[in-house]
Amino acid sequence: MNLDSITDAPDILMEFLEYHSTVRGHSDRTVNAYYTDLKILFRYLKRRRHLVPRDMPFSEIDITDVDLDFIRSIRIEELYRYQSFSPENTDTSLSAASRCRRTSSVKSFYNYLVAKRHLLERNIGLELDMPKKQASLPRYLQEEECERLLAACDGPYQYRDYCILMLFLCCGLRISELVSINVQDIYEDHLRVLGKGNKERIVFFAEGCREAIDDYLAVRNAEKTRDSDKNALFISQKNCRFGARGIEQMLERKLKQAGLDASRYSPHKLRHTAATLMLKNGVDTRALQEVLGHSNLNTTQIYTHLDNAALREAARANPIGKKKKNE
Repeated sequence: MNLDSITDAPDILMEFLEYHSTVRGHSDRTVNAYYTDLKILFRYLKRRRHLVPRDMPFSEIDITDVDLDFIRSIRIEELYRYQSFSPENTDTSLSAASRCRRTSSVKSFYNYLVAKRHLLERNIGLELDMPKKQASLPRYLQEEECERLLAACDGPYQYRDYCILMLFLCCGLRISELVSINVQDIYEDHLRVLGKGNKERIVFFAEGCREAIDDYLAVRNAEKTRDSDKNALFISQKNCRFGARGIEQMLERKLKQAGLDASRYSPHKLRHTAATLMLKNGVDTRALQEVLGHSNLNTTQIYTHLDNAALREAARANPIGKKKKNE
């Protein structure tokens, strides 16, 4: 996100966002999440403490005057109430994922103030418990469903769309990684992607992906593309780099054409699909971690719970398990 466009944040919050954007190299989506979560926190506290008229629209509450003394006065019970606060004043409670994200934003903010800036002595974020998040297995497409999705690629952009879906399903890319690929990032049997935290990694692909890339490059036309996007691998109908929203809309159309429930799948679910298919076909968890660009192996290991059939076979293969008590 363009930090220069933010005009409603206090200086201390802007410094925090700039730190994560420039020093930590976090993505625009991450920085925007911090901005949104902490903006809601400060507005919530000003309303809760009766520092603004009760009938003032939540989005109009001014937080530019929030300073270090205000932050130092925040109590742990206020943070726990904030975890589930809804600015829309509806009865609908926030999801566990949203509450966890808010908590992570607060913890990161306090860690910055204490450990990086040394502006506070007490890190109240360490005392804030993370909401319990129910573990759920990632949703993914079966192999037959992948084939139906790929077969749905038709029309004037069929080679581009097919290539995009192949890279998702074969390489397990994040959507942010896919949209940032340039033509010069493509090599004979691998591509270079820019992952989270601006970390580069090499992702290899098989013959089917190579063919899909070659077929698309043969029809790719960047003549009308604006100069800043001429190197982009994927070009939109508007002659610019194909963005995340455009890819999401394209996927939704193809899912419907393939007879699949578009509300159940997203580009990230295609990443889950790639990871699951690799694991089911013998890819080691450590290797899968490298392919997906996970910094922590625990993130990758969720996929090890998916192949129940293989787990059942492993249990049956143990000869001790076949013995009965009286034998």
